[in-house]
Amino acid sequence: MSTDWRPGTRDKLLAMAKDWGKSLGVKGTEWNVPVAETQELVALTGEAESALNAAKSEASRTPVATARCREAFNNLTDKMRDIKKRYFYTPPLTDADFASLGLTPRDTTQTPSDAPTAQVMVETYLVGRHELGIKIIYVAGNPSDPANKGYRIWYSVFAHGETPPASPHDLRESFFTQRKKELVQFNYEDSGKTAYFAVQIENSSGKKGGWGPMVSAVIP
Repeated sequence: MSTDWRPGTRDKLLAMAKDWGKSLGVKGTEWNVPVAETQELVALTGEAESALNAAKSEASRTPVATARCREAFNNLTDKMRDIKKRYFYTPPLTDADFASLGLTPRDTTQTPSDAPTAQVMVETYLVGRHELGIKIIYVAGNPSDPANKGYRIWYSVFAHGETPPASPHDLRESFFTQRKKELVQFNYEDSGKTAYFAVQIENSSGKKGGWGPMVSAVIP
């Protein structure tokens, strides 16, 4: 287990969510978890699994499928975080119950609420047609700081001859991730255009840090 309770991959998070659903189905009433909460967790788990399968499939892997997968896992993570905070770390759960949920007993670590202070940038690399890989690189601050657990990646695509963005504030699209590597998929007609990226660290309360350097790459 890392300092955070969540597994590091979507597959492992999905497996944890399924285990939680099974455990709540058996002990939810005993743990004072409303049935509606368990039902919502199970529904979000099913949507995340379906979205992940679509995003992995060669036949259905599109920008829309990637965005759906990202949103589904964000929703699932939010629900799991909410259940953990509201129900798991209050009686009557035992240490054995925590272990069955993949959690450390009596974890009282709070999600940071202060605005992050570190700065990061992205390093781009080629993956495939209409795809760019991005890697989070710290340029200032401590990567181990618990405030630095999420990243708001901003980007925009500009054609040859269009005025490029003067600053990160000109970037129009964004997505949130907690991974230090991501795959960004573009439309077919974006091939040969230039994608500009900039990142802000963002915590679970939605508070953002300062902008990192803006970088650009030609879309293959």
